[in-house]
Amino acid sequence: MSLKYAIVLSGGIGSGKSTSASLLKLYGYKVICADSIAHLKLEECQAEIVKEFGKEILQEGKIHRKKLGEIVFNNQDKKQKLEALLHPKIKEEILKLAKIEEEKKVFYFIDIPLFFETKNYEIKESLLIYAPQNIQLERVILRDHCSKEEALLKISHQMSMEEKKKKASYVIENTGTLEELQEQIEKYLTSYLPNLKIY
Repeated sequence: MSLKYAIVLSGGIGSGKSTSASLLKLYGYKVICADSIAHLKLEECQAEIVKEFGKEILQEGKIHRKKLGEIVFNNQDKKQKLEALLHPKIKEEILKLAKIEEEKKVFYFIDIPLFFETKNYEIKESLLIYAPQNIQLERVILRDHCSKEEALLKISHQMSMEEKKKKASYVIENTGTLEELQEQIEKYLTSYLPNLKIY
């Protein structure tokens, strides 16, 4: 399925992608969020996931995402099993929502954190929210109340921001204030987006 009007919004942990998604919505753009869909599919597939990972991932009858995350974070085999179960369902839902947006013939964004890692979507245009590793580190420690070592481990599980920078169509460097990020997003929407060609 060709997604002519889709733009992937991507980033890295602590780069400010979620804040950027909120700003894009503020400017009236539709943002399809892969993470929100993943949470939904996690609930829908609860029985299959519990069968695979055991009842210890449950808390008050629901999947505790942090517990599940800890299991797959340290076990590549378990991670692949979970991805094999969820990713096709997530992709199906994203494409279903994207089809609705395509009919409007207006640019929209699909927020896919691991777009460059998975190469799972045929979308040409991408907007990367970039932050160098030292800033990622500061933000993750502050946000997750974790040690420097834990934060570095989380960052290391993703493709480096420098690699993503080489692959992205457009890069916004989010190293300053919220106001500065907003200015850059405005510049992107007013100067870059109107000149984007539809293939």
